[in-house]
Amino acid sequence: MSDTRQTPRGIAVPGTRLSRLSRLGGMALGVAGNVAFHGGREWLSGSSPRVDRLVLTPANLGRITRELSRMRGAAMKMGQLLSMEGDDFLPPEMAEILARLRNDADFMPPRQLKTVLIRHWGQDFMKRFDRFDVRPIAAASIGQVHRARTRDGHDLAIKVQYPGVRRSIDSDVANVALLLRMSRLLPRELDIEPLLGEARRQLHEEADYAREGLMMARFGELLSDDPDLLVPELHNDLTTDSILAMSYMPGRSVDQLSSAPQDIRDHVVSRLILLMMQEIFEYGLMQTDPNFANYAWDADSGQIVLMDFGASRSIPAQLTGQYRGLFRAGLDGDRDAVLSCLETIGFLATDTRPHHAEAIWNMFDMAMAPLRSGGVFDFGQSDLIGRLRQAGMDFAAQGDYWVIPPADALFLQRKVGGMYLLATRLRARVDLDRVLAPVLRAGTFATECRDGDPV
Repeated sequence: MSDTRQTPRGIAVPGTRLSRLSRLGGMALGVAGNVAFHGGREWLSGSSPRVDRLVLTPANLGRITRELSRMRGAAMKMGQLLSMEGDDFLPPEMAEILARLRNDADFMPPRQLKTVLIRHWGQDFMKRFDRFDVRPIAAASIGQVHRARTRDGHDLAIKVQYPGVRRSIDSDVANVALLLRMSRLLPRELDIEPLLGEARRQLHEEADYAREGLMMARFGELLSDDPDLLVPELHNDLTTDSILAMSYMPGRSVDQLSSAPQDIRDHVVSRLILLMMQEIFEYGLMQTDPNFANYAWDADSGQIVLMDFGASRSIPAQLTGQYRGLFRAGLDGDRDAVLSCLETIGFLATDTRPHHAEAIWNMFDMAMAPLRSGGVFDFGQSDLIGRLRQAGMDFAAQGDYWVIPPADALFLQRKVGGMYLLATRLRARVDLDRVLAPVLRAGTFATECRDGDPV
């Protein structure tokens, strides 16, 4: 299958509902035209064309990913949210489409950027800066980031939201959902409405940069005494609902540390895994997006810089307790307790067939192996991720199990999976028992995972 990625360019973001609908409509018409052409050719040759296969041609995959990336905003982010970093409930072909929507979006051209800045800061906004770099240092689905230096000497990173993103969220989600249904890749019995509703809520929160600033400040408080982690400082005077101003932090994305010394890779992964567990079991607040670009390594200070808090969400105390019970049962290898916890959380239904429950238990037990290793687990020498992915694909290929867990559990699962992927990417060696035991064994949380008895 051909690679559809291109070098990001300065392309204006369609800001009105009509222009965005027009782009989606044009994409849909193009896909439909290809389907009709190739379907007709197969029919004339005596074959019985399948719609799902006709949709998933290289040309159509390229058209879909290219247009969603150019639209940016909720249309692009929606794909990232639906993919959830895996193939748990989406067919592999659709997961591949969505997995291509990475943070390498095209960026706003200077004229459109200036219009946005004037709208929020006023006509004379440059009087507040000694320098404002027009070329962004990063561009993603909802906004792009620029470096700037204020008159009073602060070196800042300024995140600027693409125009029209907030008001187009609901229509974008509806249109992408329609595209999913039209593709016929999702079974009719699968009710994705709860997930779509959660996607709308999450997107509205992520598009509120004032809220993200508060989340960043909150994490800054929680981690203020941590020598290993660094959170940018919020600059309220320049922050609005569509512009987020923070101190600029140097560093390179952690996924670029694959050639770094082993001790650095081990330290980065160990500390991020511990942070994830602290978010679940101590803070009750998690940054749920495991995108590697959200973490940077500052070689000079030896600290991990945390960035992008738009996807932060509170974790209900009840879910925290349920996950503590789940992890404890998994560490003990207690199959019945694990399945009871998974049902309580929502990964299993009360009428789940025994062979489905057995397959889910096997995948969970496989994922718990590093935590039961009793010493240092070498992710670089393990084929765990490949086996988990294959097991997930085999399970999804059966096409007869369609249980979507609650959104909180899905986002938490996504973060856990992201940390496993990072550990594998960096070939880290982690003493998981030492890192996690104090978090998992401590505390007063309990959960009713089996017959009402606390674990």
